[in-house]
Amino acid sequence: MNRPTGYEPLFTLKPVTTDVWVADGGWIRFYGIPFPTRMTVIRLADGGLWVHSPIADLSGLAEAVANLGHVQHLIAPNWIHYAWIPDWQSRFPEATTWGSPGVVDRAKSRGGNLSIDSILSDLSPPAWADQIEQCLADSGYHREVVFFHRMSRTLILTDLIENFEQDKMPWWVLPLLKLGHVCHPDGRMPRDMAASFRRKGSHLRNLVETMIAWAPERIILAHGRWYDHGGSTELRRAFRDLF
Repeated sequence: MNRPTGYEPLFTLKPVTTDVWVADGGWIRFYGIPFPTRMTVIRLADGGLWVHSPIADLSGLAEAVANLGHVQHLIAPNWIHYAWIPDWQSRFPEATTWGSPGVVDRAKSRGGNLSIDSILSDLSPPAWADQIEQCLADSGYHREVVFFHRMSRTLILTDLIENFEQDKMPWWVLPLLKLGHVCHPDGRMPRDMAASFRRKGSHLRNLVETMIAWAPERIILAHGRWYDHGGSTELRRAFRDLF
């Protein structure tokens, strides 16, 4: 799609707070529905970079990231966010690639050959345990690792909350987005994903309680408008059916 996403400039690093950046990408399609997408970069205490859900390397994005520091970690945070990982692996061959459970099988089922160095779990690895918390959400269908950068109080989600701004989306997808409960200002977990967690309500509730206890100031989302303040309040709103 050539239509603007509304998050221009695209493929450009945008500072969020100290040592945290986002970059907005162009349109992607999932089951025929166009989505804007977003990646997050964190500079760790040793100067190394942690790159969450990398987007297409266009307009010199990877070079701009490299100018921030040494890329140490590439993150495929859930089972369907991996498309541009191989490109970034080629650009940064010394980086360690981390993937959510299920992501390698998903790529294989789509004819891809995704190489992952380590599978992410419910516990932060020593590489960033003193700076970034993490938890695994696993419904049996959807698997996603959520991250919390302590110093900046930034929570990073991928698809657990989507928050599409209606004036930025093609008109014909709006009924589907409204049906899916993913429209700003009340973006929530997509309806089909929420259904997959019904048999694991206590698991999801515990995860949300953990995220609230982290007291995030902001929440960065992969799709749609992210929250630059009031993170804990937004979590309670988005997951209000659990409480």
